Amino acid sequence: MYRFHDSKVDTNLFRQLQDLTTVLSGNSELTFEYSFGSYMDLVDMKVTASRTWDTVQADIQAAGLKTDVLLRTIGSFRYANIPAMKDFLEIAGESSLPKFATQLFALFEDIRLEETIKQERPGTRRLFEVRKNYYRHKFENERAAHVTRGLPLDELFCLIYLTLQSNRPDPSFPGATDEQLEQLKKLNTLIYSVFEARNTYQISQIAATIVTQLQQLYKDTVHQYFVFPIMHIDNYEKNTLFDELTRTDELANDDKEELNEDKNEYIDEQFSTWHRENENSDRKQTFLQFELEVGTKTNVLGNGARETEDGDQAMGTIQGSSGQTNNNDYSDLESLDKQETKQGSSGENRYGEENKDAVKLEKEADPPTKEQMDLYHEYMLEVEPFKRKLSNVIKKTIEHKVNAPRKDLMVGRLSKKLLPIVLDEKPRLFYKKNQESKEFDAAFTLLVDCSASMQGKMEKTKRGIVLFHEVLTSFHIPHSIVGFWEDAMEVKEHYQPNYVHRIHSFSDSFYESQGAKMMQLEPREDNRDGFSIRVATEELEKRREKNKFLLVFSDGEPAAANYNQNGIVDTNLAVLEARKKGIEVIGIFLADDAVDESEDQLMRNIYGKERVIVPSVSELPEHFAPLLKKLLLKVI
Repeated sequence: MYRFHDSKVDTNLFRQLQDLTTVLSGNSELTFEYSFGSYMDLVDMKVTASRTWDTVQADIQAAGLKTDVLLRTIGSFRYANIPAMKDFLEIAGESSLPKFATQLFALFEDIRLEETIKQERPGTRRLFEVRKNYYRHKFENERAAHVTRGLPLDELFCLIYLTLQSNRPDPSFPGATDEQLEQLKKLNTLIYSVFEARNTYQISQIAATIVTQLQQLYKDTVHQYFVFPIMHIDNYEKNTLFDELTRTDELANDDKEELNEDKNEYIDEQFSTWHRENENSDRKQTFLQFELEVGTKTNVLGNGARETEDGDQAMGTIQGSSGQTNNNDYSDLESLDKQETKQGSSGENRYGEENKDAVKLEKEADPPTKEQMDLYHEYMLEVEPFKRKLSNVIKKTIEHKVNAPRKDLMVGRLSKKLLPIVLDEKPRLFYKKNQESKEFDAAFTLLVDCSASMQGKMEKTKRGIVLFHEVLTSFHIPHSIVGFWEDAMEVKEHYQPNYVHRIHSFSDSFYESQGAKMMQLEPREDNRDGFSIRVATEELEKRREKNKFLLVFSDGEPAAANYNQNGIVDTNLAVLEARKKGIEVIGIFLADDAVDESEDQLMRNIYGKERVIVPSVSELPEHFAPLLKKLLLKVI
């Protein structure tokens, strides 16, 4: 798997974890992230899993990450008591062992929540068993290291975990000092009472008692194994996170208006058309409900009504955003489309959540210079053998398809082979010659990574682009060639300029004199691949051709502002979105004379099986030609 900052990104697993987060919490706005620990944060609307699992084998990693999500989205979300947690954090902050205290509480609370989750969802038992075995092995190794390093409280924390999760009723710990074993023995009653705890409050009492007994004997722990399971807890007021997520705030104001009841006319009468089946007062149902944030309380009876007037309208206030116009001339008001563009952050971003601040900037290619035309002619001569060979194969295939008759039909021209009349119950004795039809019903887009890492590769890459253009032009197949990059120097808060450099559009791709424009592709700065793939997908969607192909030349992982950690996942999502729309997406990786396993895994995580690995950019034409052949034969 591909490593970024010593972390692995598996796009399929990431999507599973994101789905688990939203489904188990019942909230589609919660996002999943990797972090330094496992916690839930309703302020930033995210659930995280620990980076602890990055360095383990795949099956253990999957189980560990999934159990992290289970503990937060089922456990902490529904069964953790926020006031009890707040009280414990105050106790931990006042003690001399705050780091040890919060980790001890997190460990105890997770054990309690694990048992609750396993009872509620028995299918999770295997995952938690994998988690337990991994942590048991981890803490055994850590304990031995802490003895050597002289970290007694870290060692004691490991002993507490191993005692709780041991498979034996009386576990032994070779190498532990007599002082540590004696201290552990004193704590055993408290430690084992964790399994009898029924709520967060009882867990906090157990952890607080242990901290009180140890704070005069030890210095605080050095290492961090667990983090507090709820982030920004001071912002919450309800008893559980579930209550917090679904709570309705009180009115912002608390004023009251007294009205004259004598002038408040209403009819206290039940209509004759009502039936008991329609009455809902005992079920507390409402068919139309508004949540008011600002209002004035009155003494008007709730069942009062008034006679309607001709000018009445039913009106409701909906929470939203508005802006003041420049003047009162309504003819100069901006159109709704422009307003929606300004308010893009309030709606779903069509280019992906990771690209909500990305802005598309168009850059048209200039007319080619004489130098560019000469260089293009030079490259064209270099790729001519590949083009000629490829063109011959395609032409022969087309000719064979046109001339080859369709045999064994029920109607058509009578065949000379009449033996099936005797042998077959329903003989097929006729054939038809194929009629010549349009050879290709396809459109191609070639996306070219113009990031700074393409320095030293771009000139050789252009030979592959020339081959692409020449072959498709010879068969009159519409295609576009687009370079993309993000201007890192101009990135600001909520503004990430992404250039779309249009070398060839579908409308001018057949003009031979324009081919040299591709010589203008140059290495620039960053690359936001997911954004650029979505832009290209949007344009291919509008094409009428039956077969649509998107080819992406790239030399590495996506890298742009606030995009590094989630760039691979976002790009993979962009690829999947395009494929769902009927566009075939192929990634072409341009390596530096050698391809290591991590680079191949990176492309697999983004593009799956539809990828081509080019060991050396100088070999691009000979790797690219077979791909073009395969795609063109597919659409004949």
